[in-house]
Amino acid sequence: MSDHPFAITLDVGSSLANQTGSWRAERPLYVDRLPPCNNACPAGENIQGWLFHAESGDYEKAWRVLTVDNPLPGCMGRVCYHPCESKCNRAEADSAVGINSVERFLGDEAIRQGWKFAKPAVETGKRVLVVGAGPSGLSAAYHLRRMGHTVVLQDAGPKPGGMMRFGIHKYRFQRIVDMGVELKLNAKVDNVLDTKKEGKFDAVFLAVGAHIAKRAFIPAGSASKILDAVSVLRSMEGEDKPLLGRKVVIYGGGNTALDVARTAKRLGATESIIVYRRTRAKMPAHDFEVEEALEEGVMMKWLSTIKRMDDGQITVEKMELDDKGFPQPTGKFETLEADSVVLALGQDVDLGLLDGVPGLMIKDGVVEVGRNMMTGAEGIFAGGDMVPSERTVTVAVGHGKKAARHIDAWLNGKVYQPAEKHEIATFDKLNTWYYSDAPGTVRPVLDTVRRQTTFEEVVAGLDESNALYEARRCLSCGNCFECDNCYGVCPDNAVIKLGAGDRFRFNYDYCKGCGVCAQECPCGAIVMVPEAT
Repeated sequence: MSDHPFAITLDVGSSLANQTGSWRAERPLYVDRLPPCNNACPAGENIQGWLFHAESGDYEKAWRVLTVDNPLPGCMGRVCYHPCESKCNRAEADSAVGINSVERFLGDEAIRQGWKFAKPAVETGKRVLVVGAGPSGLSAAYHLRRMGHTVVLQDAGPKPGGMMRFGIHKYRFQRIVDMGVELKLNAKVDNVLDTKKEGKFDAVFLAVGAHIAKRAFIPAGSASKILDAVSVLRSMEGEDKPLLGRKVVIYGGGNTALDVARTAKRLGATESIIVYRRTRAKMPAHDFEVEEALEEGVMMKWLSTIKRMDDGQITVEKMELDDKGFPQPTGKFETLEADSVVLALGQDVDLGLLDGVPGLMIKDGVVEVGRNMMTGAEGIFAGGDMVPSERTVTVAVGHGKKAARHIDAWLNGKVYQPAEKHEIATFDKLNTWYYSDAPGTVRPVLDTVRRQTTFEEVVAGLDESNALYEARRCLSCGNCFECDNCYGVCPDNAVIKLGAGDRFRFNYDYCKGCGVCAQECPCGAIVMVPEAT
C-alpha cells in the first residue's frame, strides 16, 4: 500500500478520531411529553406513571405512585366517569386502555393486602381544620397530613365519606385516620370562625357537601307522598329502607335521579319512571348511566313536567321545544299512577357556618375562591361542592390536593407555583406500527334480571391476570420506556444506555443527525431540533 501514495489508509481503531457529529444540521433530543390521560384527569393523577409499575406486576409500587395524588383509588375506580379514557391515544388504534378498571383493581388489592399510607417524616407544628369528610375533605386531610401538618377532620355525619357512602359498595377511609388525622364525627361546625379560634387552627379548608335537596312546588293532596332524593339515598345506609311503593316517579334528569330510579327497582317497584322536562340529549346524567337504567326497566318520560299529585296519581304536562331549544308548555296533560314522587332537582350546600366571616363572598349558593383556592377571608380555603365547579368525586379529590398544596405554601409564607406542563403527546406523534393489536378487556356485567333484585355491583372488577394485560396496553405516550429502539437503529452507535430506569443519552460527537431514532421511537419521546449555528 505504501507504493500508492494516493491511497488513504486507516489504522485499526482510528475511526474514533473521525467525529462525524460535526456533519449534522440538526440533532435529536429526548423529551418528556404530557400523556393525554394525565392531562384529562381532574384529580391530576400520574396515570402513565402508575400504569408503568402495574404492567411490570409491581402492584404495590403502582398503588403508591397512584396515591401520591389520590388516596381513594377504590372509590374512584367505581364512580369516576374516566375522562382520561376519552382522551387515550390507544382509542385511535383499537380501544382506550381501561384505566379506571386498573385503578379499581389497585384500590381493592391494597385492601386485600393491607397496604398502609406512610406517616409523615416530620411534624410542622401547624394545625389545619378540614370541615367535611366527603371526597374533597378526605383528600385535603390526607395531603396535608403527608406534609406533616396536624389535621382535624370534622363532619356533621355519623360516618366519613359524604355522598360517596350512598353509592359505593366498598369504601375504606381508615388508612387516612391511621396516618394521624384526627376524625371528629357527629360534630357539626356551626360557626367556622369560632371553631378556628377555639381549636387554635392556623388554616381551614371548607369541604361541606351539597346535601340540601332543592325543592319544587307541586300542588298535592294531604295523602300524597313527596320525598327528596338525598333523603332516600341517605336512608339506604340505615336498617329501615325507604318505603317508596310499587309505582315510583322520579322528577329530575341528573345522575342522582338515575340512582334513585335504579334503587327503587331494587326495592321492589314494578314501575320506576323518570320525568324530565327536556330531551335525552339535554339530560345532565351520563349517557352510560341512562343506558344501564333503561336496561334495568326504568322508564323515561322526556319533555314532561309534573303539575300536581293527588290520590295516588300525578298530572304531567307535555312540553315541546321552541325555536331556541327551550321547553314550553303545551296544555296537553296525562295522568300517571304514583305511590310516591321523589324530587331529584339538584342539591345546595349549607353555608350557615360562614355567617359573619369578613371578606368571604358567596354567589349563586357557592363560595368564591381565588386561583389558590383561598376565599376572601385570610387563611380560609374552600373546595368541592362549596365552590363553582363540576360536582363529581374526581373533581372533589383534585380540589383537596390542590388546596392542600396552596395551604402548605401559605402556612410557610410562600406561594405555590405548579410546574409548567409539557406539550401533550398527541396520536400523530406516535409510531404505532411497533405496538401489537390488543383489544380492551370486557368486564363482566351482572345480568339484567339479577340487577333489579340485588344491590351487588353491576360491573365486576378485574383479576390479576387481566389487570396486568390491561396495564400493558398502555402506549407510554410521549415518554421513554426504554424499548431500546433508538439504541438498536442508530447507524453511528451514538446512543448510550445509562442503565435501567435512567434511559439513554446521545453522544453528539458521533451523531450525524440522520433522524432515524426519532422516526423509529414508538412513543414520540425524541424530537429533531436545528443545530445551533
